[in-house]
Amino acid sequence: MRRGALRVVDGVSFEVPVGQVVGLVGLNGAGKSSLLACLGGELPVDAGALRFGGKDLTRAPSWERCRCGIALIPERRRLFGGLSVLDNLLLGGHLRTKAERAEALERVFTLFPLLRDKQRHKARDLSGGQQQMVAVGRGLLAMPQVLMLDEPSEGLAPVVVRQMFEAIWAMSREMGLGILLAEQNAAVADIADTLIFMQGGRVTESRRVERSDAVDIASLVFGG
Repeated sequence: MRRGALRVVDGVSFEVPVGQVVGLVGLNGAGKSSLLACLGGELPVDAGALRFGGKDLTRAPSWERCRCGIALIPERRRLFGGLSVLDNLLLGGHLRTKAERAEALERVFTLFPLLRDKQRHKARDLSGGQQQMVAVGRGLLAMPQVLMLDEPSEGLAPVVVRQMFEAIWAMSREMGLGILLAEQNAAVADIADTLIFMQGGRVTESRRVERSDAVDIASLVFGG
């Protein structure tokens, strides 16, 4: 994939299994966000293929990928601050029926009970952690099979990061979603089933994570 004349992602190949978390890790500029934007249909590809459920979505627009079951939660949340929490959530389900939206909304409120209480509040009045819950919930309203999250821990306090990662783990195990999680936070190793390390737009290493292993992600990513 290119940005102008610059190739920013090259030779990347991996799978995101249902019910598992794949952690995509690397420093700023490693190509993580560009790769997610490419998979979500926000950026074009000039080589390679994206296959989902046996269907080739390489040239499909973002809305078609969403309809097929791929949802992207971009970094910096991109909420509509002047709209209520509820309205922000419902925007994520614009391709779904009213009944499907109601079902998905209840799943979001079960995962993030605080949002039920704050559904009439303006998004701009929430804390950073609460806004991230709304961003994740909006992605869930699309009723995806694969959910991609770009730096969901950015700017959050450690205790909120832990809560967010616990929710992501629950989405994979209890909802059966495939999760592709782009992160710099070393705590991603605590919930990932597979870690994919990126540098300079390429995959440098991929490994399965055993819960009994002490994965030194900080050393691998940051050179500690």
